[in-house]
Amino acid sequence: MSNLTNPSFSIHGVAVSSGIAIGQAHLVSNALLEVVHYQLPKHLIETEIDRFNEAIASVKFELEQINHSLRKNAPAELSAFVGTHLMMLEDKSLTEVPQDIIRREQCNAEWAIKLQMDDIVEQFEQIEDVYFRERKQDVVQVVERIIKALLGHPSQLSSEQQISAMHQERKLILVAHDISPADAIQFKQHQFAAFITDVGGVTSHTAILARSLNIPSIVALQRARDLINDGELIIVDGNLGIVIVSPSKEILAEYKLRQDQWELEQQKLKRIKSTKAVTIDGISIDLLANIEVPEDVAAVKLAGATGIGLYRTEFLFMNRHDTPDEEEQFLAYKAVAEAMKGAPVTIRTLDIGADKQVNSDTVVSCANPALGLRAIRLCLAEPQLFHTQLRALLRASHFGHIKILIPMLCTLSELRQTKLLLERAKQSLRKDNIPFDENITLGGMIEIPAAAINAEAFANELDFLSIGTNDLIQYTLAIDRTDDAVAHLYNPLHPSILKLISMTIKAGIKLGKSVSVCGEMAGDARFTKLLLGMGLQQLSMHPSHILSVKQQVLHSQLAELKVQARKVLNLTDIEKIELNLAKFNQIQ
Repeated sequence: MSNLTNPSFSIHGVAVSSGIAIGQAHLVSNALLEVVHYQLPKHLIETEIDRFNEAIASVKFELEQINHSLRKNAPAELSAFVGTHLMMLEDKSLTEVPQDIIRREQCNAEWAIKLQMDDIVEQFEQIEDVYFRERKQDVVQVVERIIKALLGHPSQLSSEQQISAMHQERKLILVAHDISPADAIQFKQHQFAAFITDVGGVTSHTAILARSLNIPSIVALQRARDLINDGELIIVDGNLGIVIVSPSKEILAEYKLRQDQWELEQQKLKRIKSTKAVTIDGISIDLLANIEVPEDVAAVKLAGATGIGLYRTEFLFMNRHDTPDEEEQFLAYKAVAEAMKGAPVTIRTLDIGADKQVNSDTVVSCANPALGLRAIRLCLAEPQLFHTQLRALLRASHFGHIKILIPMLCTLSELRQTKLLLERAKQSLRKDNIPFDENITLGGMIEIPAAAINAEAFANELDFLSIGTNDLIQYTLAIDRTDDAVAHLYNPLHPSILKLISMTIKAGIKLGKSVSVCGEMAGDARFTKLLLGMGLQQLSMHPSHILSVKQQVLHSQLAELKVQARKVLNLTDIEKIELNLAKFNQIQ
């Protein structure tokens, strides 16, 4: 299509995986938009129910085939996503309730399953916790697969399309309302340039998959699939979160140059993998990695991280109806400790929200889950659950350098209760003659403003502190960053945020305790020099961000950065801080 008939325009979304891609749009079918309602005569109701059950069986078989076809080195989260969808196909709310609707309403199967999906999604909408609210997308994706089967649509590219696209698939960009994990696994067998979706947030499954697929990706574009035509030339700027549709010759030429530069920069970054992260004036900086599952250790080593600064243990507890016992947890923690061969492994205790219990069949009603019974509050309320995890962590500490991190601390009494339970776990292991690291260190997450303000008191009773900027920003600014209406207000450079981070770092320095940042700020190279200037010497991030942050470290001189950081901290206007940050990053 020429630019005369379809003028160039841009769409803004949320960048979840960096890079630049230029290619033709490949629109992925959205079966939900194709559902129509029609009534059936009574004598055809049972036939319709049979058709529905056949569709369920077809989708189940398809997902099982995908699961079996996964390669051993495939990211662990891919198998977990497929497992979640298979579990949903066993749930009565998706298999039996739609049959009741077909009988009661005398309607077609597509309409019945869509009605039930709408009801389930409405229940998810009441959940305020960001992570769990976005799990509604799993329900939508499973239902869409069922509807595709009912409509007779293929769930992946046909053989003919695969053959015709083989020589050009590197230039195809997937455009969808949403991309299910199972579909993404099938797409992984190809080499698409990028993908973009209408929905999703930074913590959505789509975003997690984007990072594991390591291709430029943008979510939350709202109406991209409606506005973009199949086969249309588009540019995906995964660095800025912009999609340019039907670009002019000038814009296309500019982005081809940017793409070449980006790829050249990525190649150059690989050269510093084995280089130690040391500033120009000789200060060593620890660049650590965040992981979710033991299999992530391979990416940690590939990036040259000096250790693991955050192991999110809640991923062991999710997507299942039972709770992992002590042995299962011990083996997972031990595997990571041994794989890191003596490098530090900071393991965060269970951080799960009040709106969803460990057993997914049990939901606790809470008006504000993000402010309710979650993280350490939940662990203290469920001492047996916590005791099991603490024993597993301590046992694993015998096999490597494990550090324990407590999330969402707010009061010193919570910390003291935690210490008491940790000591009880130690005593039980001593009684059982099970070895563990008697000198294991205990740290606390600073992610509630109250904890940051009282950081010195926490530093006095802990071995180390870790700043969780994601929650600290949300709690301080009262912003849900996945809410489109207020997402633009989510800003790490708000003066209050910088002051809280600075207070925490100063508390650690004063008492000789190490302080790290493990939120998204740590992996954003734009903030590296500012954080270093504020006194930070440990950053933990997604493995894919380590080399770009290391590059900033290698071009930093702390003496000068500290002077400039003090000036930034004295500013009270976000716009002025952002202006100064640009100048700040030019300092060598």
